[in-house]
Amino acid sequence: MAGPRGRSSRFSYYGRLSAAEKRTYRKSDEVGAVVLPKPSALVPMAERLKVALAAGKRANIERAARELCLGITLSLGVPAVRVCVRSVRPSDHSGELHGLYTWEEGEVPVIEVWMRTAKNRRVVQFRTFLRTLLHEVCHHLDFTLLGFSATFHTTGFFRRESSLMRQLAGKRERKPRAERPAPAKDAEQLELFAPPPAGRGPAARTS
Repeated sequence: MAGPRGRSSRFSYYGRLSAAEKRTYRKSDEVGAVVLPKPSALVPMAERLKVALAAGKRANIERAARELCLGITLSLGVPAVRVCVRSVRPSDHSGELHGLYTWEEGEVPVIEVWMRTAKNRRVVQFRTFLRTLLHEVCHHLDFTLLGFSATFHTTGFFRRESSLMRQLAGKRERKPRAERPAPAKDAEQLELFAPPPAGRGPAARTS
């Protein structure tokens, strides 16, 4: 189930989209939540993922991630997605790749998530890993639940991601203001993740 969203602004890459892509972007921005029918049934799966991450064994993390993603797709009545957990994040001058969603015609879509940072090869924190996983799930749901012809990083998209996080892991406890680092400007931060237009042609890949 999808829910409405609040008011949002468009990211700068919107101006480079075609008319059809802009229509899809605006539709995406109108949906601010994905409502799980019974999140309480999925929370234990998220907890098992947390335990697996703490132990640091890739095979167990992958098994738990697959279980959670299957639980989400079954609860929403959409096609399944294959989940692969990789080791160290690929990186270049622009940063580290956290996750990737790949769709190819006639194939089961694939979510790839990396479990270790490129800089020090440490296992990423649970909430970071879970948010990355749910981010890629949201790309899958754009096609299979919402019926979009493409998947874009919009304000609505990030709100859908956050809605799944709240349902499966609760809200993060916020530090007192004096202890929190200054946040990056939202537009600049989100623009780092804005991919080239990802259509649903013979193949689509997006992070």
